[in-house]
Amino acid sequence: MNIPSELKYTKDHEWVKIDGDIATVGITDFAQGELGDIVYVEVETLDETLDKDEVFGTVEAVKTVSDLFLPLSGEIVEFNESLEDEPEKVNADPYGDGWMIKIKMSDLSQVDELMSDSDYKDLIGG
Repeated sequence: MNIPSELKYTKDHEWVKIDGDIATVGITDFAQGELGDIVYVEVETLDETLDKDEVFGTVEAVKTVSDLFLPLSGEIVEFNESLEDEPEKVNADPYGDGWMIKIKMSDLSQVDELMSDSDYKDLIGG
């Protein structure tokens, strides 16, 4: 299982990459494996400012639909539009081409509340 050490994680199986005040968010390798083949990613919150833990979109797999929860408060400034035509990128490359959104963070202190790679491994029993 791939759990890159340079990323942060949430209990909702999302990963976060911090670059200044911009956070890139996607779902983890574990999450995409549990969901199975992803057929649709929907994010209707582009250009909206949301609070941490609010739903920013959904990911639809063959068997289920799961909400996506914002790991950090801020404005959603970008959506990976390539996922509209190729949602399978989330399965094939969850930490690369399968990223979902970018957030302009409004409270940088929230980064400290995210999980490390070792904390996340403990969560999923890795």
